[in-house]
Amino acid sequence: MSGALQGLKVVDLSRVLGGPYCTQALADHGAQVIKLEPPSGDETRTWGPPFDGDTAWYFNGVNRNKLGISVDLSSEDGRAILWQLLEGADVLVENFKPGTLARWGMDFERDLHPRCPRLIHCAVSGFGPDGPLGGLPGYDAAIQAMAGLMSVNGERDGGPMRIGLPIVDMVTGLNALSGILLALAEREKSGRGQSIDIALYDCGVSLLHPHLPNYFGSGKVPQRSGNAHPNIAPYDSYQTGTAPIFLAVGNDRQFARLCTHIGAPELPDDPRFADNRSRCAHRPELKRALEAQLARFDCERLAHDLIHAGVPCGPVQTVDVVAAHPHTLHRQMVVHIDGYRGTGSPIKLSRTPATYRTAPPALGADTDAVLATLGIDPATRQRLFEAGVLKG
Repeated sequence: MSGALQGLKVVDLSRVLGGPYCTQALADHGAQVIKLEPPSGDETRTWGPPFDGDTAWYFNGVNRNKLGISVDLSSEDGRAILWQLLEGADVLVENFKPGTLARWGMDFERDLHPRCPRLIHCAVSGFGPDGPLGGLPGYDAAIQAMAGLMSVNGERDGGPMRIGLPIVDMVTGLNALSGILLALAEREKSGRGQSIDIALYDCGVSLLHPHLPNYFGSGKVPQRSGNAHPNIAPYDSYQTGTAPIFLAVGNDRQFARLCTHIGAPELPDDPRFADNRSRCAHRPELKRALEAQLARFDCERLAHDLIHAGVPCGPVQTVDVVAAHPHTLHRQMVVHIDGYRGTGSPIKLSRTPATYRTAPPALGADTDAVLATLGIDPATRQRLFEAGVLKG
C-alpha cells in the first residue's frame, strides 16, 4: 500500500453515497478503510440494474479499495467489536441519524474523545443535529428541492428540475473529505481529534453560486435560464449545422476570437455586443446572430477548432463517448481491476498518486480476517457468526 495517506486507518460506518464517496477518496490515496455494514448490507447494493452478481454497480462506484466487514451494531457484541476497531483508528465516518451513537454509548464528547483522544469523527447527516430541521432524514433529491437547486435548474419556461446526478451527496462527500484533512492537519499541532459536522442541507445551500450572490446584490429571486448562464453571454448551447455546441465565452477577447472564426468579425463592434453587460442585455439578438453563422459549421470540427483557438467550448457528449474519449483514458479516469471498471481519482499528486488495489468487497468478505487482526479468537468469531452478529 502506498499513497499520501498511507498508515491512516479509517472506520467507515457510512452508507449510500456521501460518506462512501469520501472514504473511497481516502482509500484511493492510501488509507486503510474498513467498511462496516449491517448484515442486510448497504442499501445501495440493491440499487440496480445493472448488477454485478448480487451487487448493484451503484455500490461498486464508491466502495473500491476497502475492506468489507458485516457487524450487527444493534447488539452489545457488535458494538464491542466497533470499540476495538476504533481504539486503533484515526478517523470514524458515519451517517447515522443524529443521536444514534449517543444511544449506543458512543457520543463523541462524552465517550469517544475521552477513550480515543486522537480520533477524528465525521458525522454526515441530512440537516445536522439541531435547529428547526435538525435530526430529520435527508436524501439528495429532497435537499436539491429544499436548498433551492431545483428552482434554478431547468428550461426558462419549464418547471423546477432535479439536476441529473446526485450533486448534493457528492459535494457532501468532498466537504467531508476536506473536513477530515483539515482536522488531520490540526491534529499534527494539537495532538487531539475533533468532531466534524457535515450536513447535506448546508452543502446544498453552498452550491448556490452565483444565485445567492445575485440575490444578495439585487433582491431579485433567481429564475431558471436553461443552459444559459445568468451572468455571462455567450455562455449557452447553440445550434450548429449538425448538433448543439456549448460556448463558454468568459471575456471580450474570447468573444472576438469566436466571431472572427465563424466569419462575423463585425459583431464585437455592435454596441449591443460590445461587452458582457451589453451582451447579457441582448441575449435573444446575440443568439440569433451567432446561430445564423454557426449553421454553416459541423459541431465536432468547430468545437475542435475553436478550443484550439482559445475559445472555451465543447460538443454535448453522451456518457459512452466520454468513457471512451482519448483524453479520459489519457487522464486515467477509467480504472480497471479484474472485472471491475470504475471512475478514476481526479486528484493527481506527483509523488504519491492514487492507487487502485482492490475491487469493491462482497458483503462481509473480510469480516473473519479483520476480526482476527483484532485478536478475537476463532471460537469467539464462530460463536458470533452463528449468533448473527457477524456475516461473512
